[in-house]
Formats: sequence, C-alpha cells, structure tokens
Amino acid sequence: MERYLIHLKNEKYVPINSREILHQARDLIFGMNAHVRLARIATTFIEFDVAIETDDVNILVKKLSPIGDLDNIRHVVEEKIEMDQGIKDGIFYFNSERFWECHESFEAVWKQCFGREKELVQGIILVAVAFAHAQENELSIGVAMLTRALEKLGSSPSMYHSIDVERIRKKSVEMQKINDLVLFEI
Repeated sequence: MERYLIHLKNEKYVPINSREILHQARDLIFGMNAHVRLARIATTFIEFDVAIETDDVNILVKKLSPIGDLDNIRHVVEEKIEMDQGIKDGIFYFNSERFWECHESFEAVWKQCFGREKELVQGIILVAVAFAHAQENELSIGVAMLTRALEKLGSSPSMYHSIDVERIRKKSVEMQKINDLVLFEI
C-alpha cells in the first residue's frame, strides 16, 4: 500500500468535527482495500492521510465525495530535496495550513543541517506539528508542543533564510498565554 494525502474542499467543518469526519470517511470506503488513518480539518480543506494501492485512489476519492470535492492529492514518498526548495515548500505548506506537509518538507531540510541550525529547523517543525494536532482536535497537545518548539528555537538568529524566527517565537509565547493556537504565516 502507498501513502497519500487527500485534500477535499471544506465549507463547513472545524477541527472538533475531525473524529466524526474520520468515521464518516471510513464508513464511505468500507469494503475497499484502504485505510484512512486520520482526518485533519483546516479552514479551506479536509486532509485525509490514507494508505491505499495507487490504482484505487480515484475510486476512493469518488467514495469520499459526499464529504467534499477534491482539492488535491499528494503521493507521500520520502524524497531528497535541495535545502532551498525544502524551505520554500515548507513555507508554502505552512502558510496554506498544510502543516503535515510543512513538517515533511522541513524534515528534509533538517536532515541536511548540523548543530544549532538543526535545532532551529526542528523548532519550526514542532510549531507546524502543533497546528497539525489542532487540526485533529487535539488543541491541548498542540499548545503543549510550543514549549518544546521554543526550547529548540532558543536564542537562534531572528531570521532563517526568509523566515522571521523572532516572529515565530513571539507568536508561540502569545499562543501559550492564551492557551490556543492562532493561525499566522511564516
């Protein structure tokens, strides 16, 4: 089986609906040789993390159509990405609320880093993962992850490529104070 992220357009769901949507998706594909691992709900899309044979992806998307229209499909494979492209992709995914893909892109960058840079990138990854947890209606886990993110970001330089690290630190501290995750762009 292969791993896919399937994004359906979202017009009415919020993260509190994630478990309900996950069960609905599993019911809709009952009998297929496929498994919907999780559902993450963003502002404009619902993300399903799916294990399925490639030949069956279009059938699965059709069966999921009562939940929403297809936005995009991404075959998840570990790939070696040039560092600059990984950063560019990670920023795009974060700003598009595609936090798990952001995590994957920055992980490819992280694998190419050493020393303090490695910790800084891990801090960015942890902020993305915090938001991914919130999309699964696990807000408390997401907020708790900010402590680890801030530890990793530490006193690193205020800019990393085009990313304003100081802004990420400030937003993380603010979100801890209000015990909530508030979307922002990097």
